[in-house]
Amino acid sequence: MIHPTAVIDSNAVIDPDVEIGPYAVIGPDVQIHAGTTIGAHVTIDQYTTIGPDCTIFQHAAIGAMPQDLKYRGEKTFLRIGRGTTIREFVTIHRGTGFGGGMTEIGEENFLMAYVHIAHDCFTGRGVILANAASLGGHIKLGDYATLGAFVAVHQFVRIGDFAFVGAVTAVTKDVPPYMLASGTPRAKLHGLNVVGLKRRDFQTETVLALKKAYRIVFRLGLTLNEAIERVNAEVDQAPEVTSLVEFIKSSERGITR
Repeated sequence: MIHPTAVIDSNAVIDPDVEIGPYAVIGPDVQIHAGTTIGAHVTIDQYTTIGPDCTIFQHAAIGAMPQDLKYRGEKTFLRIGRGTTIREFVTIHRGTGFGGGMTEIGEENFLMAYVHIAHDCFTGRGVILANAASLGGHIKLGDYATLGAFVAVHQFVRIGDFAFVGAVTAVTKDVPPYMLASGTPRAKLHGLNVVGLKRRDFQTETVLALKKAYRIVFRLGLTLNEAIERVNAEVDQAPEVTSLVEFIKSSERGITR
């Protein structure tokens, strides 16, 4: 059902099974798939695709032009995955030509009120951003990463799979997968995200291997190269351990420690 006060561009493609609330504004070249609900006063700008079974609450602003001085009006996109929930006053911007032209939100994300996601960001599956968490441009969040309220993440930072960042934390360097980070004025690691891993049914052997790898890399005072050599030699090479090592090796901004 589409409320009669909604304003929908003639070039938007809306599945018949979509609900659109009062005073929503849907721009040109928007696609909204079946089972999605758009709340009152939501704005969805051009070149935005909303996957099936999403829920967007009132006053969210989705798909606006990026806040980037390099942006020159080029055609760029926003894609939001199946089953994502977007709460009140969330803002998500399209990509830039410099950043690849795409902002992408994964499936089954939960974006709480006042979250901001800037241009060219990528979030994996099952990501949770608590109230007023903010992502600068070009940020990558891995599957099931969780950010607490008022977390601020610097441009180009990566946060790995199953990582947890506590509330009111400024993140300026990459947070490795499976780790727990928090603190002011900047993030510090506080060990493995054990609670999160247990909730996702990680095997005990895997958690123990990750704990051993964490201790070698972050608690023995070794250089990263020395630590990686020891992890490869001394820790069972579960896929998760390999993922941790590869994440660290590929970091360009440096690693939160």
